[in-house]
Amino acid sequence: MRKKHLNRITLDPTVMVGKPVIRGTRITVELILGQLAAGITVEEVLKNYPHLTREDVYAAIEYATERVAEERVYSLAKRTHVKASSR
Repeated sequence: MRKKHLNRITLDPTVMVGKPVIRGTRITVELILGQLAAGITVEEVLKNYPHLTREDVYAAIEYATERVAEERVYSLAKRTHVKASSR
């Protein structure tokens, strides 16, 4: 995936406790993703936050995609459950 929007995301411990935000704002990636997940359209997000751009919303999505891509998944061995006999 081409990373074309990530330069719009910043992490600064003095801004929103270090959560990723849209550069120059206090609007978190989490807020944008939460609204999209709740069914709010990109157009509605932009209307609610007029200083955001469509590219900012895409940056939030791209940031989340990158974080999920970095996750490591570990397989847990299956455990066989044996019933104790009642002799």
